[in-house]
Order: sequence, then structure tokens, then C-alpha cells
Amino acid sequence: MEPRLDYYTASPEALKAIMLLEAANFDLCVEKGLMELIKLRVSQLNDCAFCADMHATQARKNGESPRRLHSLVVWRTCSLFTERERAALAWCDAVTMLDQPSMRDALYEQLCAHFNEREVVDLTVGIATINCWNRIAVSFRKQPTV
Repeated sequence: MEPRLDYYTASPEALKAIMLLEAANFDLCVEKGLMELIKLRVSQLNDCAFCADMHATQARKNGESPRRLHSLVVWRTCSLFTERERAALAWCDAVTMLDQPSMRDALYEQLCAHFNEREVVDLTVGIATINCWNRIAVSFRKQPTV
């Protein structure tokens, strides 16, 4: 599939704004390994090959096991993830797939059992940020480099 255009050069001003949001993500209080799993999971949900490749590669570089990375797509039926990770992944799925009836109070309560208020907000901002990147990359057919 051919990319549609290079969005970095087509609108540097728009990309500068998104890069500022991305830069703010470096100061989020959620542990980096979990955020990398979240970025990969959101990219899977959004069918973003470019971002999925990038975040799987980064997670491996950060020490994440290939076994857990391969199992992320079926995290709900896999015992390789902690309860804290499972709560974050459930929230990740719900925030990404807003048309799903999964934004229930029970899901939020489960999240709050494992994360404090700042972590909940930071996690949600991280999810929103990768969703933004995915939507741009998918719209313009950004592809992983071979």
C-alpha cells in the first residue's frame, strides 16, 4: 500500500502541535513499560501497522518479552499480564473504542483500584495521544520501514 503523502512536510505547523503533545507524554507518571504496551495495544485496535511495528520494537528494546508482546492481542484470555496491566488494558480498549458499551462504572472502579487519580489522567492522555498518531498514520497510509 502506497503512502498518500508525507504529513510532516505537508503541514509542519499541525505536526508541531502533535509533537508538543507527544513531548508532554514524557512527563507522564505511568511506568514506561506499561505505556509502551498501551501504545502497541491501541495501534493494534486501530490497525496502524506503522505504530504497531514501532511500539513493538521499542518495547523489545526496553526489555519486554516477545511472549507478552505476542499475547497482547489476546490479553483478556491470557495470564501473562498483572492485574494492574489488565485494568490499564481494559481502560485502553474502552477509551479507544468509544462506540463500545464498555465505559461502565465498574471498569472505571477497577482502574481506580490500581491507579491513583493522576495516573488515571496520565494513562488516558497517553491513550488519547497514540490514538491521534494512529489516526494520522492510518489516514495517510504510513508504512513500517523494511
